[in-house]
Amino acid sequence: MKVDKTVVTVVRDGLCTGCGTCVAICPKDAMEMTISKSKGIYLPHVDKQNCNQCGICLETCPGHGVDFDQLNGGIFGKQPEDILLGNYLNCYIGHATDNNVRYNSASGGLVTALLIFALEQGIITGALVTRMNESSPLEPQPFIARTKEQIISACKSKYCPVPANIALKEIINEDGRFAVVGLPCHIQGIRKAELVNKKLRERIALLLGIFCSHPMSFSGTRFLLDRYGVQPEEVARLDYRGEGWPGHMTIHLKNGIKRLIPHLDYNIFFWGLNFFTPARCALCCDQGAELADISFGDAWLPELVGDKIGTSAIISRSARGEDLLKQAMSKGEITLSSLESDRSRGMVAKKEQYGAMSRLAHLVGKKLPSYRTELPKAKLADYIAALELYLAIFLSRRYLWWLIRLLARIARLAGKSLRLIGLRR
Repeated sequence: MKVDKTVVTVVRDGLCTGCGTCVAICPKDAMEMTISKSKGIYLPHVDKQNCNQCGICLETCPGHGVDFDQLNGGIFGKQPEDILLGNYLNCYIGHATDNNVRYNSASGGLVTALLIFALEQGIITGALVTRMNESSPLEPQPFIARTKEQIISACKSKYCPVPANIALKEIINEDGRFAVVGLPCHIQGIRKAELVNKKLRERIALLLGIFCSHPMSFSGTRFLLDRYGVQPEEVARLDYRGEGWPGHMTIHLKNGIKRLIPHLDYNIFFWGLNFFTPARCALCCDQGAELADISFGDAWLPELVGDKIGTSAIISRSARGEDLLKQAMSKGEITLSSLESDRSRGMVAKKEQYGAMSRLAHLVGKKLPSYRTELPKAKLADYIAALELYLAIFLSRRYLWWLIRLLARIARLAGKSLRLIGLRR
């Protein structure tokens, strides 16, 4: 029986992260990312006529496994002393000094400010970033930004599946030095691809990772629009974050009306209750983008509760990342202050739950990714959290949308009945 050497096997096993690395690295251009309507995520499609079974896509895919030990040794020259944080030099909190950048970003504007600084200083010639597609506003658009304005156009978080690494193809085919902004799975894919592609290794100057517990599927976005009475075809632009911190979701309609959804409204639903979480994301052990040069996330700290503009949490991991931070601070582009590693650790605790998540998945016959790294021992609380997450995934896949609609209708009918009773009395 002929063995398939492509990522078709990864998709079949339910392990694809949708990162897009395989599309960019394929020497035959035999792959593309398409949205699975049933799963609400991106999956690769292989053109079997053009594919020559070279195996490069499978070799660079982070979905079926990542050898963190090997990559940590090659990137940082050592294994991490801190199991949860990974290799790091310093932890900070900070923000951009440009108030417009800071206010209109997701949290602090550090990534945007650093990319602009690196571009203007000639450190990079472009940056792989993601904006929402103008012609299809509910879908993301990874691209290479080459101007300050283009970098700013990609600010704010994108709470949907993003195949960012498809744009690596442009980096491979062009001269220059580039920064890449991505989630942990994107960074993992790039690090694996750098091992087999010399051009990619030489042209990537900086990897900026974003903390990620999980995105929400496209089904989640559609559910949210439905909940607020908005049809997808009515949307002109969608901003998941921005306009201060923690900000809100802004739905720009084609008729000129703006609908604002408070951050708390959807944050509790999608990240507190974990509805519409892609199943593969439950089996990820890397919340803090451990293989990046610098990692960033919202600084959810008690002393920042009153912060209305935004502050970032930063984990500096490599010498080139630390150097960029110090240069930008010395030029007055950003502000930084030290943060104890213990407090940073609480922001990237997903690895603590991986043991429980993987064991429960194994019990029901699910394929598991192969992670070569030291993992903490799962506790009872981790198993409870894992059960809650899997229940949310199950419900949002099969019943939730229908159930919430039904409950909403019952509530409306009950309200009408109470009003009628009141009128009769």
